[in-house]
Formats: sequence, C-alpha cells, structure tokens
Amino acid sequence: MDILIQALHKHGHTIDVVRSSKSWYIKEESAYYNAITVSVTEGFDKKFMKDMLSLVFDIETGKISGLNLIKAQLKLIGLLKTLANFISNMTATIFEDENMMKMLKEKNYDLMLTDPAWGIGVMLAHYLNLPVVYNVRWIPSGEGHLEIAPSPLSYVPMTGSGHSNRMTFIQRVKNVIIYLVMEVQYRLFTYPAYKAVCDRYLGPHVDFHALLQGADIWLMRVDYVFEFPRPTMPNVIYVGGFQCQEAKPLPQDLEDFVQSSGEHGFIIMSIGTFVDELPSERAEEVAAAFAQLPQKVIWRHKGERPSSLGNNTLLVDWMPQNDLLGHPKIRAFVAHGGTNGVQEALFHGVPVVGLPLYFDQYDNLLRLRDRGGAKLLSLGTLDRNVFLESLQDVLHDPAYRENMQRLSKLHRDKPMKPMDSALFWIEFVMRHKGAAHLKSESYRMPWYIYHSVDVIAFLLFAVCLVFGMMFVLMKCVWRTFCKRKPKQD
Repeated sequence: MDILIQALHKHGHTIDVVRSSKSWYIKEESAYYNAITVSVTEGFDKKFMKDMLSLVFDIETGKISGLNLIKAQLKLIGLLKTLANFISNMTATIFEDENMMKMLKEKNYDLMLTDPAWGIGVMLAHYLNLPVVYNVRWIPSGEGHLEIAPSPLSYVPMTGSGHSNRMTFIQRVKNVIIYLVMEVQYRLFTYPAYKAVCDRYLGPHVDFHALLQGADIWLMRVDYVFEFPRPTMPNVIYVGGFQCQEAKPLPQDLEDFVQSSGEHGFIIMSIGTFVDELPSERAEEVAAAFAQLPQKVIWRHKGERPSSLGNNTLLVDWMPQNDLLGHPKIRAFVAHGGTNGVQEALFHGVPVVGLPLYFDQYDNLLRLRDRGGAKLLSLGTLDRNVFLESLQDVLHDPAYRENMQRLSKLHRDKPMKPMDSALFWIEFVMRHKGAAHLKSESYRMPWYIYHSVDVIAFLLFAVCLVFGMMFVLMKCVWRTFCKRKPKQD
C-alpha cells in the first residue's frame, strides 16, 4: 500500500492515511501522506504478531502434538476473532469521535483506497458516501475472488489446500471441506464483530457482507503467470507485481560485499516484514548450511547471531530486496513465500528456495514449484543437510533459473505496467465518481436467486405438474375407452 500511495503522491494527489496508534509499520510522519491516528488500547502490534508466530512455529516444528495441537489450532482461530475485534473497536472509536467524523466529512474526499482484509475502510467509505477502490488479495473470509466471482471448487484450489488446479477426487473433497471450514469460521468469528458495528452506526439495513462486495474497483495483486486461471469480473483489475521495478544501484558496502563473491555470486534470505528471526535451533541449521557454500550470503536476521555462522554470511536488519534481486550476481533467493517477495523474484527471474511459515505462503511457493522455479521446504523437517541439498539443486540445476527467466518474460510482456494500470483505474473512479457500470448485480441477490434455486424449484414443479396432468389424463382415457362393463343378457 505504501508503494501505491507514493505513486499517487507523485501524480499530484493528496492522501490522508487513517492508522491505529498501535501500528508500528505505518509511520505517523511521512513526506507523501498525512496521518490521521486513531487512539486505541489494543491493536495489531508487534506483540500480537509475535505471539501468533510463536504459536505457528511451535505447530510447524512439531513441538505441539495430540490434544495440545487441537488446542493450539483453536487458539489460532481465537486470535483471528481477536483481530476482528481490534478492527471493530477501532471503527467504533472513529464513529464515536465527533470531531474526527466532522473533519473527515469536511475534507470532501474523492475516493477511499483500502485493503478489505481490514473491514474498517469499507464501513467508513459507506458512512462518508465515497467510491471505493481495493488494493486486495485477501478479504476477511479468505481470497478476494471468492466474494464476487464464480469460483468452482472443482478447479479453483482453496488457500491452504496445497493443491493445483488439477485435483483428484480426494483432493476435491478436501478442497470443499476447507471452503466450508473457512466459511463457518468467518460467519462465527469475524462477521459478527463487523455486523455489530454496522448495525450500531450504519443501521440494521446495512449488511457488512454487501458493503464488502460493493467496491467499484478491485486492484487484485495477482498475475496469471503465477496464479491458476479462474473466472473473474469486469471490475477486477490485475496488478500483480505492481511494486516491482528495475534494480537501483546498491549502497556501497553491499555492492563491495556482493562483488567479493566473484564468479560464485550471492544468495539473499528474508522471511518477511513481520518475522525478525527463525527459532534459534532452525537458525543454527540454516547458518551451518550457508557456511558450506562458496557463494556469499546476505541474510535479514535480527535475532541472536548463530554460532555456526560462516565468514561468507552477512547479517543485516534490512536489505534493499528488489535491488538485490535485480543484481547480475544474484544466484538464488531463500524466501518465506509472501506475495510481494515471490512476485519480485518472478519479475527478476531469480529461482527460489521456499521456507513457508503461515497464511498463503505455502500455496504461493507451490505455484512457483509447479512451474519449475522453486524448491519447497518445511520448517518442521529443516536441517542443514536438507537445506544445503535444496540450495545446491537450485544453484547448479540450470532449469530453475531458465524457468524463472521464462516466467519473467511472460510477466513483463504486457501492454501496460501494473502500476500504471493501478493508477489509471484509481483516477478513473475519481473522475467518474465510481464505476457502477462494471459491477455485477450478483452481490445484491439473495443466495437462492444467485444460485437459481427458485427457478429450479419452479421448473421442477412445472415438470411434476405436466407429468401429473398427463398421468391423470391417461388414467381418464384408460377408464373411458379400455375398461368395459360386462355385457348383461
């Protein structure tokens, strides 16, 4: 979102960003947006994320088993409910603040740009009567397409299934079960929190689910070079890789380090914005494997320095990931499989060794693996030998790099850059006060009309009525012409 806001600022737009006082990654001071900070006592902060990741790591590494594993899974679901409550409470705080609401109304905004994974922007836009553009891949109930586009579960794999679009019967059964579980989870834990806010501040006639579906434009962070083909809608604009750009020169210290790698080149490792470090025992295994390579390694790691770290490995708190991936000496990318990192690797044609941690990361890396551009590992079975073998496969088998280079060419071969497309459609909605002509009527329909249950019932009734009338008619004919009385003398 930050990259998109910077681009809008360069186009001459004034942007106000509504943020929580607990947000550590959305800064209050910025040269390209004005922050409106909502004071909250609880929120999606570092502690919340650390507690959740600690639980995920314990599950993945097998530290929790049996009955405790079920309890841990239920605790994760509980954390999602807590997260929905955080957002709902923040939304209520905004609506209760008369001065803030008066200020927001007087600003006369042209548009609300929001990520619908957090329901606050959807509700605030309705209250301010603003057209809405989503920067989206996820919504509170799951993947964004599921909410507005037909998504046959026979060939659209659910996130978390680990399946491709070619599923066996058993895999399709699993796919349907995952869909049902996610839907129940959303209806029981997330939706009620948002519904309560809608009922209180927007009126009982306003349904949060309908608000969620009613955005003018969905800027979808998906590219079909990477994603499996599926049905879509006219107001879904695909901007996968919009944050990618050609590499800029590296800071001198990093440039000196990568140049010292000689002909062997270098590897980078990052496990995302939210994760500072791997569990210490896994970090030791990773460091030991890196130490056996001739390549230089740049590893984003904020935890304790592993004792097995080799002289070829540089630990950093932050790295210019896109610029490193575009460097001519890059050989491989060890990544957790987040959407942005995977798309940057694809943009620059760099093969990946995947170490998924949570959410959609396994599925993202699975798609790269299916296309021959990645090796996929599990945190639970990770040791120095497995990690080293995977690295050497990706480094020495030219097929990985060739496949990623091929995908990169496909990704880049477009009539308009993804960022330019995103900016055009945002400004289109501003110019025309929305994009109602692109929105389907489907989200206004009750489920029984959407699925034509009433039509099917009517047709079945009509067929039964016709057959019933035919039966009665034939019975009457038979009685009249075929059933003769005995002749009396």
